[in-house]
Amino acid sequence: MAFLVIAEAAARTGVVDSQSLPPVSAVLADAFELFGDSAFLGEVRTTITACLLGLALAVAVSVPMGLLLGSLPKLEAAVRPLLEFLRPIPAVAIIPLAMLVFPDGRDTQVTVVFYASCWPTLINTIYGLREVDPVAKETMRAFGFGPLSTLLRVSVPSTAPFIATGIRLSTAIALIAGISTELIAGGTGIGTFITTAGNSDRTDLMLAATVWAGALGLLANGLLAAMERRAFRWHRRTA
Repeated sequence: MAFLVIAEAAARTGVVDSQSLPPVSAVLADAFELFGDSAFLGEVRTTITACLLGLALAVAVSVPMGLLLGSLPKLEAAVRPLLEFLRPIPAVAIIPLAMLVFPDGRDTQVTVVFYASCWPTLINTIYGLREVDPVAKETMRAFGFGPLSTLLRVSVPSTAPFIATGIRLSTAIALIAGISTELIAGGTGIGTFITTAGNSDRTDLMLAATVWAGALGLLANGLLAAMERRAFRWHRRTA
């Protein structure tokens, strides 16, 4: 808050060029006006749709893979070097490759979002399986339940809070990757709007669209965190 007040004062008093750093109040006013701009809202929908598609694919792949690797320690140990090699590669680094393989802008964006969003959910799923109470699993086996039944009845429910946290983290990363792809690869979306505004020397609109990106991330994180608290109250009590 103090930074915003200082930025507002600096722009209003002429300490900094208001064209380079518009007053905070002006940026917020522009962001509010964009709420009524149907063209901009279409850009927002484009970004959200691509991010949700990539995120859904990431969850559909990473959760089963995490359950498989977490249930088979030897397989996880064999695959771990590959995972540790791929995981640190920034999502923006694969944008040029994705553009070559998938010429369509939407496919490029979904691919990059998918890649970036896989890791938090995958790692959290593997980690969550390690935290399952071994006594509960041994009890299930003692009553004659097989590995699959033990996984579905004990391991998956116990791992669910970790998976939910991974999905929440992946959601924020999906938004970052999606907008970054638009900034670099073009097409449509919030990132493209920001680039166009910057090329037109409309720093106020550029920052206003950035405010929207931050607001979307904040809203998504808040909603998912609230759903986690409501769905996994038992986990909070036992943690």
